[in-house]
Amino acid sequence: MKRIFLIIFGLFGFISEAQTGAVKGKVIDKQSEKPLVGVLVTLVGNESIEAVTDSNGNFKLLNIPIGRQNLTISFTGYENTSVSDLDVTTGKDNLLTISMIEKFNALDEIVVTSGSSKAKAINKMALVSTKQFTTEEVNRYAGGRSDVARLVSNFAGVSTGDDSRNDIVVRGNSPSGMLWRIEGMPVPSPNHFSTLGTTGGPISALNPNLLANSDFLTSAFPAEYGNAISGVFDLSFRKGNPDDYEYMISAGAYPGVEFMAEGPLGKKGGSFVAAARYGFVGVLGLAGTDAQPNYRDISFNVDLGKSKIGNFSFFGIYGTSDIKFLGSKIDKEDPFAAQDEDAFVKSRFASIGVKHNLEIGTRSYLKTIIGASNAENSYRNDRYYGFQTPNETKLSFTDIKNSENRITFSTLFNSKINKKTTFRAGLLFEHYTLDAKMASRDRQQDSDGDGYPDFVQVVDNNGSYNIMQPFAQGQFRLTEKLTFNAGVHGQYFSINKEFVLEPRTALSYAVNPKNSISFGFGIHHQSVPVPVLFLNEFRDGNPLQTNKNLDLVESKHYVLGYDVRLAKKWRGKVEVYYQDIDKAAVQSFPSSYSSLTEGADFGYSIDKTSLISKGKGYNQGIEFTVEKFFSEGYYALFTTSFFESKYKGSDGIDRNSPFNNGYVINLLGGKEFRIGKEKKNVFSIDTKFTTAGGRYYTPVDLAASNDAGYEIRDDANAFSKQYDPYLRLDIKFGIKFNSKKKKRFHQFYIDFQNVTNHTNIFTKEYNRLTNSINQKDQIGFSPDFGYKFQF
Repeated sequence: MKRIFLIIFGLFGFISEAQTGAVKGKVIDKQSEKPLVGVLVTLVGNESIEAVTDSNGNFKLLNIPIGRQNLTISFTGYENTSVSDLDVTTGKDNLLTISMIEKFNALDEIVVTSGSSKAKAINKMALVSTKQFTTEEVNRYAGGRSDVARLVSNFAGVSTGDDSRNDIVVRGNSPSGMLWRIEGMPVPSPNHFSTLGTTGGPISALNPNLLANSDFLTSAFPAEYGNAISGVFDLSFRKGNPDDYEYMISAGAYPGVEFMAEGPLGKKGGSFVAAARYGFVGVLGLAGTDAQPNYRDISFNVDLGKSKIGNFSFFGIYGTSDIKFLGSKIDKEDPFAAQDEDAFVKSRFASIGVKHNLEIGTRSYLKTIIGASNAENSYRNDRYYGFQTPNETKLSFTDIKNSENRITFSTLFNSKINKKTTFRAGLLFEHYTLDAKMASRDRQQDSDGDGYPDFVQVVDNNGSYNIMQPFAQGQFRLTEKLTFNAGVHGQYFSINKEFVLEPRTALSYAVNPKNSISFGFGIHHQSVPVPVLFLNEFRDGNPLQTNKNLDLVESKHYVLGYDVRLAKKWRGKVEVYYQDIDKAAVQSFPSSYSSLTEGADFGYSIDKTSLISKGKGYNQGIEFTVEKFFSEGYYALFTTSFFESKYKGSDGIDRNSPFNNGYVINLLGGKEFRIGKEKKNVFSIDTKFTTAGGRYYTPVDLAASNDAGYEIRDDANAFSKQYDPYLRLDIKFGIKFNSKKKKRFHQFYIDFQNVTNHTNIFTKEYNRLTNSINQKDQIGFSPDFGYKFQF
């Protein structure tokens, strides 16, 4: 026991003399992304602490007092900017990248349209429907589980599928319409237990501690984004500390045990950062199932520094996961399993890339990325026919093995022609290799007369295809107040040999220093999800892939926004949007099916073949955001969306989509309290309240299900029923300790999720064992907790 006390005492350090922190970073021109030399960076309130950027745009501020600090950044000919409420601790140096915009005219007054630089997108070409987020927000918000996908569900127009998955529903679109990018490279779904064609999963494999500030886009994307119709996650990995080695050890209920290291690399200003995690949520009984999920992931970013041939960096992420559902050990209310089945699930995800940045003159650069990704998942299901009877027989019911590999090449040329005009063009080429196999007895006939449904090879595809996406766009600062973006994106899909051109445009007008309006329009296309595209249809006993020539789904986005600075650090925003969708996949005979209803679960329909591209849909709504950026020790965020999401199958009937909640309301807030004799430590309280309209669902046809022995939905009344409204309240408590003698920092938190234990519906489904319809509920009250030690 004495040894344990000594270890704890050594970790926390002594509590006596004051300690300070450091802020380091780079200042760049936002249009050219080139480093700025001679920029003055000053600590507000202590102007004696200042630094001037060197020839590489780098600066260092040392001996900064612990706590929330503000910086001002000034440079002749550029608009002044600032960094507010930077959290300076003893355990880790703060690393920043600061962008500055050249003044429109030399004597111009600065036009301020928001209370924080975070109100603007990192991507300069994104003027509408974009939200910048920080790593601090991912770890701060209550109920977030250190998951970036759950973070964005707090933004206007966004909701997650349910508590058990982090699928992102943007403005009523299917989650399959999402695009994930890491360091500019499109990647498969970066989630544990993810399956082919999906974009979400139960647990994120993205480590927020490696992320830099990033963008999330919900509509009318700039021309560089393609093959997506709902939203874009444009993520960046941060660089490691270029001067000092730093480490972190942490443990959390959902992210698991983590070790992270970073530091300098080589003599050219290079650095590295890497982290590994191992999950143990199942051991704690917080997984929402009796089965034991296992998952682990590794992420890294290595920067080799600046050289004569440019800057090279390497980045990557790798994750694996597995779980066993054994019917004999599963509760009958388990939402993911049944008592007459054994199921075995495995998945793997990996992406690695090499990025090269070459400066061309003083205003241009060429960025090239070569990468590779792999996504694999397998699912084996054994069913016990005649369950718990003398004739009980165990047979393979489903066997799925999917492997998707892609080689990616992208190049982007960016040039700041002058202070008013920026041009950007590039090309993305992806080569996919797919090996997808699925055999199943689900909904099959008994053609061999053995008393059991036939075990049929529903999917058997081993081939390759290409997607090529060229683009060009420009930004034009027409006046001091008016900015106009215009571009075109092209997309070629080798399977159906279709090539489309997509115009994109956006403008922003600053009416005055407190008010601005914006407008965006774009045409976007995306292929039908791969699991549907490669389904087999059997004709005369021969398998044919009758969906392969489906058209790209087309989506037209229209957005009108109004942004107002309500007060210092307070921002209000309203966006009205309309999205018109065409060429969705539907059946060739009158039915309620549409590919727009797919993508909110682990799998896709396996019996929808001979589809045609004549489906339609639309999403429309209005969104409100009132945000108090963190300052004076507190923050607040209120978002609400009122929307309608409809689709038409081949029967021509307007129906609710399964994602048509109707409304989503989020209210978040948090407060920090400085504690301790010298007020160097922090106690925090964060809370989040969410409510949303219930999802629409297709009711079970109980009589038909009893006759067939498996679930049959009443497709004639597709999505005619609605679950009860969703409601949840989360409260999070945290405490931070700054060591007063050593470079050490400790953080604890406990997050009480769904503190009211409100019953939210997960699904209503057919129970073949009792010949009845069962309701399964989502996770009730669930505590999350974590500890972090930085040194």
